[in-house]
Amino acid sequence: MARVPLQATLYRACRRALSTQAGPSIAYLQPEAVPNPATSDTPPELTQEQRECLDRAVRVDQAGEVAANWIYKGQMAVLGNHPVAGPLIQEMWDQEKKHLAVMNKLQLQHNIRPTILWEVAKVAGFGLGAVTALMGKEAAMACTEAVETVIGEHYSDQLKELENLPSSHPSVPLLREVIKEFRDDELEHMDTAIAHDAQKAPAHALLSTVVGAGCTIAVELCKRF
Repeated sequence: MARVPLQATLYRACRRALSTQAGPSIAYLQPEAVPNPATSDTPPELTQEQRECLDRAVRVDQAGEVAANWIYKGQMAVLGNHPVAGPLIQEMWDQEKKHLAVMNKLQLQHNIRPTILWEVAKVAGFGLGAVTALMGKEAAMACTEAVETVIGEHYSDQLKELENLPSSHPSVPLLREVIKEFRDDELEHMDTAIAHDAQKAPAHALLSTVVGAGCTIAVELCKRF
């Protein structure tokens, strides 16, 4: 029986996870763009430092998508029946579900240890989403604005860091394309939140500062742990 290359399997799995839902393009997973490594391990031309960079990128991005999913889950628990906020939050949450599906596949593909803060990310994300939603639609949107601002900046910084990895390595171009698309999606969520009165939330500046600082700390912790 012919052996099926791992990244072709990744492609098909992601297609199954994403094809039934409208959302971000998955052109970076098309077969012609997928290399065919002979083994399931990351090819050896990466130095130890470069391998650690790739591991950190996938680990923290996967953790961020876990947290984002639970933030929206918390918001939906409170505002799911709101005629405006409910459908809006659901739409953004559906997109985050797709992001998480891709990051989970990449984490498994490269045998990268997930963050040990996985469960913390769930609880903290749900709590943040629910608490801000209880403050009202505007506060929920302000939470989204603050979170997506930090995540958008994180993805941009990450792309600069990945410039130090060799493009000839089969995993690097794929990861760059994933991050670029996810960054654009997160910034779109930020714009959506602003368009739906995020900046009219009570104590908007304070709320944004607190949420943004918490997200920045979380990113740094997940890189290390």
